[in-house]
Amino acid sequence: MSLRNIGIVYRKELREALRDRRTVVASVVVPLFLFPLLSVGFMSLVQNIANKAEESSPKVMLVGGEDSPGLLAALKATPKVEIVPATPDWKNRVMEKEVPVAVEIPPGFDKNLADQKKLEVVVYNYSGELKSEIAAGKINDSLKAYRDTVVKNRVVAQKLSPEVLDPFDITKKNIAPPEKSGAALFFGGFIAYIVVFLCFNGGMHPAIDLTAGEKERGTMETILSSPISRAHLVVGKFLLVLTTALATAALSVISMGISFTIANAFQAQAAQAGKETMQMHIGIGAALSVFIMAIPLAVLFASVQLTIASFAKTYKEAQTYLVPLIFIVIIPAIAAMLPGVDLNAKLSLVPILNVSLLCKELVIGTYHWNFIAIIFISTCAYAAVALSLAVKMFQRESVLFRS
Repeated sequence: MSLRNIGIVYRKELREALRDRRTVVASVVVPLFLFPLLSVGFMSLVQNIANKAEESSPKVMLVGGEDSPGLLAALKATPKVEIVPATPDWKNRVMEKEVPVAVEIPPGFDKNLADQKKLEVVVYNYSGELKSEIAAGKINDSLKAYRDTVVKNRVVAQKLSPEVLDPFDITKKNIAPPEKSGAALFFGGFIAYIVVFLCFNGGMHPAIDLTAGEKERGTMETILSSPISRAHLVVGKFLLVLTTALATAALSVISMGISFTIANAFQAQAAQAGKETMQMHIGIGAALSVFIMAIPLAVLFASVQLTIASFAKTYKEAQTYLVPLIFIVIIPAIAAMLPGVDLNAKLSLVPILNVSLLCKELVIGTYHWNFIAIIFISTCAYAAVALSLAVKMFQRESVLFRS
């Protein structure tokens, strides 16, 4: 294996890749700006929408309750809620999202409550709709407070201490460090998903251009006629695809650190205002660990992409072959974000899923060295098989010059 020949091919392909706008966009622009837009931008948008919904005063229809002034007074005292009379089509109005919530009060509620009968107040809402869920939450809190007051009055009427209802306090204290709390597992899975996706996307366009693109431009024959072996040619092209994939992964990790720093600055301002916040954090050690584990995965992606793209005659045909692979990559990456899917010995052998699960653990500072060894070795083995297959494909004239 001649390193000089490989270097010649690599430098030649690198110069051409840097001139290709699609490669630069996919490898540099996308990883640098996609994550800030998805994390800081999207989360800020969601938080603003939630805050506006929380601060609004939704309308709540009361169905019945004319003979129960006690309950009506409690509901009308609910902060940031507008009580309106019911209309005959109140259920349809809730289903059409015209009114967030309707409360159905049974006849004679106050009287039956005084007689200590078991009663039921029904709160109708639109499940999954933000405004409806918030309004229902406010009404539920108000009804629970009114129920507690009724129970407390009954206890006092029996000449018992109100403390009977509250014999002890429950205090919950978080002992996990910041990087392991605040939905860190979810963010760890999300980070792994972004790294895996961008790593695949970063190598896809150079892999297509170095194979199908060469065929379409008619330069493949010229390259193959040069005094360089097929193996050296494939390795040089492979290294270029690997470089772009790793550059994309590195830039995505750097982008995450910057995004989290910006997001935490906004969260700190919200915390000073008395609002509950969630800190996002990725340390230097975790970022470096995620990048190291992305190396064998990038080797696997580059080898597979180069092999599959070599079958295509045109750039468009190669895209047709490789784009469906994105779903094969995304599905295990998303599976790593699901609750209950944890790293174990069996999953350590599943390509892509193993790296995604491991990255999720690395982000929160958990290092399973036995699983790390299994994942690194198995991914390297898969990558070696894929790379050897790519070399074999370039040895076959029927693949390179198929009509």
